[in-house]
Amino acid sequence: MDELAPSVKGFYDADTGSIQYIVSDPATSLCAIIDPVLDFSETRNPHLFTRSADAILAYVAANKLIVQWVLDTHLHADHFSASQYIKNATGAKTATSTYVVEAQKIWSEIYNLPDIPTDGSQWDHLFAENESFKIGEIGGTLMYSPGHTPASVTYLIGDAAFIHDTLFMPDLGTARADFPGGSAKQLWQTIQNIIALPDETRLFTGHDYPPNGREPLWESTVGAQKANNIHLLAAKTEQEFIQLRETRDRTLATPRLMFRALQINIRGGKLPAPESNGRRYLKIPLSHCIFPS
Repeated sequence: MDELAPSVKGFYDADTGSIQYIVSDPATSLCAIIDPVLDFSETRNPHLFTRSADAILAYVAANKLIVQWVLDTHLHADHFSASQYIKNATGAKTATSTYVVEAQKIWSEIYNLPDIPTDGSQWDHLFAENESFKIGEIGGTLMYSPGHTPASVTYLIGDAAFIHDTLFMPDLGTARADFPGGSAKQLWQTIQNIIALPDETRLFTGHDYPPNGREPLWESTVGAQKANNIHLLAAKTEQEFIQLRETRDRTLATPRLMFRALQINIRGGKLPAPESNGRRYLKIPLSHCIFPS
């Protein structure tokens, strides 16, 4: 692992519990933005807006940073991606992993959107497993991290790992694995790969849902997760973990924004094209109807 330590600034979005990151090289002022959020208002006139992304851009400008990359860790089910908005504002390249095509195929079928390319072409670059890249002078590597979704990845950047929906803060445990293409078995192996990193590795999670009124948190270490993560302490073996994770997942509700957000996120953050009346629409798939058509 690269010995250089990036500077990390987290932005917490209370509406979705998401954390967005600016990861920068202090020596060059070059940076990456990881998993930016596009805000959504569920009013009588639903609309998308850019408050969260604009806060990131304001920080970039105030600190004279240069954005190299806009990185997605996976196709998010709980918020809209602002990757395209950030790209258009900064000229940075968007990227995710080659595994995104599997998730695109799953969700384009769910939405019945056969015209959407499922080749990852909505991003400027698709990282292969273990592919190296740089943010300024700091080396990075992509680690394939399936389980939560079939396209989830971890970005190892210097001494920091951006793990998104894999491990939460130790008092919250681990992420769900019941979305289409998800797997508790794969999540267990991904977690083993992450906790095999050096104990001092900084881990940055993608969500926090603060229990018992504590303040939102998003940074831990490999050592802290091994010592304190409630799910890893309760489930010492793969089979115990699978049973714990699948039992808990059966009790969890569908994320509020999932069916809205994913049809934008499979497009890499691009909005659906306007229809004949000039308006854009989001489709909501129905599993069944209670009356005949």
